[in-house]
Amino acid sequence: MASTVLEATRAAHEDLERLERLAVRELQREPANARDRLFQSHRVRHMLDLVISTSDKLVEIYEDKDNARKDEISNHLTAPTQNGIFVKYYERLKEIRDYHRRNPSARFISATDDYEELLKEEPVIEFTGERLFDSSCRISVVWMEAFGRYLDLHELYNEFINSKFGTPMEYSAYVGTFSQTDKITHSHKATRQYKEYLEHILEYLTSFLYRTEPLQDIEKIFSKLESEFEERWANGEVPGWENKGTDKESLPQESEIDLDYYSTVEELVELGPERLKQALAARGLKSGGTVQQRAERLFLLKHTPLEQLDRKHFAKVPHNSVSNTSSNGSSFKDDLKKEIALMEVKMRRLCELLDEVIVRTKENAEKKLTLTYEEMEAEREEEEVQPDTESDDEEQQIYNPLKLPMGWDGKPIPYWLYKLHGLGQEFKCEICGNHSYWGRRAYERHFKEWRHQHGMRCLGIPNTKNFNEITSIQEAKDLWEKIQARQGVNKWRPELEEEYEDQEGNIYNKKTYTDLQRQGLI
Repeated sequence: MASTVLEATRAAHEDLERLERLAVRELQREPANARDRLFQSHRVRHMLDLVISTSDKLVEIYEDKDNARKDEISNHLTAPTQNGIFVKYYERLKEIRDYHRRNPSARFISATDDYEELLKEEPVIEFTGERLFDSSCRISVVWMEAFGRYLDLHELYNEFINSKFGTPMEYSAYVGTFSQTDKITHSHKATRQYKEYLEHILEYLTSFLYRTEPLQDIEKIFSKLESEFEERWANGEVPGWENKGTDKESLPQESEIDLDYYSTVEELVELGPERLKQALAARGLKSGGTVQQRAERLFLLKHTPLEQLDRKHFAKVPHNSVSNTSSNGSSFKDDLKKEIALMEVKMRRLCELLDEVIVRTKENAEKKLTLTYEEMEAEREEEEVQPDTESDDEEQQIYNPLKLPMGWDGKPIPYWLYKLHGLGQEFKCEICGNHSYWGRRAYERHFKEWRHQHGMRCLGIPNTKNFNEITSIQEAKDLWEKIQARQGVNKWRPELEEEYEDQEGNIYNKKTYTDLQRQGLI
């Protein structure tokens, strides 16, 4: 009963203690599988949110802006004389007894049961994309994200490849490189389209991290990152923004037209008016006129440095607008570049936290390229069943005292099969880097596998049948020298045996023909 301010304060403190004990109890429980671990994190997060909201209420009560707590203490707990305190106490006790006399059916409701339900409920976690539902239809699941195992970057991928700063690539390649923004030029970064693209990435990654790791304090991470960023930005130490983007904006555009590759004005005309206009504007020259005039103006830089060029070729800037527009424009661009650089730093930090998920997503995207629709459907059904059976598999301890190899079902193979294939025999191959092969069958088969072929290629020896059963590097080299010596007499020598015919029908070998041709006799 929280009819008074003091009772509400007591109840709030009791709720805080109860929530703390429940959170500790929940974290001490070992989750059965990945889905249960995710639910556990969200339940603890919900308890922490209740702790924060209850603490905020207590702070408001103790601040006592309306003096309600002060008045209640003065009216019920203080009195001018000692006997007056007991009079107020018995008055309050009488009010409570009268209340229960008027309401005999009123029963005590314990809040403990309500808080115990927090340990049993399944939190609602919404993953965007294709929706499936579990048996209770409470949790919306997505095949693309698979309860936080993979990222769903298809919308961001489409936005990237259809933008001016993007390049065509496969989805699997984009997953592995979307956090690498060094290849994008500063001229493309200082655009609204790129800024919106970064905002969408940050929004998705932040949402994904909150849904999959709810106990992670993202705001604390960002606040620490922003304080470090201010210092690094002032010192010019932000990766990709060492010069704060104030170095010549025209460098990327100048590199598009390298005048060393053009020998005439006509070759520059073929580039078109737009590219010539961009190159001239990047260098501060006049960009008007016909295509021929633009090409002639740009061709002057082939033999004349930009500093020694006549001033009449440069674009004019009004004097009254220089003081206003240059200062306002430069400050606006600097703020925009700083904001974009901060978003890139945040994105890279989130990618570091989600590094394992990104690698898993890339592997899954490459795997799905090789699957048919039926195989993808079967894998989807397996993903649905796997969380339920995962805990049962983990509880079963495999008894394997002889340390037998595991079979296709994850259990040790029979001992008679182990002896039949001779899996107790170890064969080492020096060419394979002293790799061990167990059993005669695996040993014979390894001569055609990639590891042995790579070792032979490093030695400069062809991996033919002549080198079967040879595992020593020295033996392989000795055998190769013998084979070369034996084949030396019958070796094909093209400079002596390859024949050439001139226009008169004379036949020469390759060496003689090239010598005569070099002397101009043929």
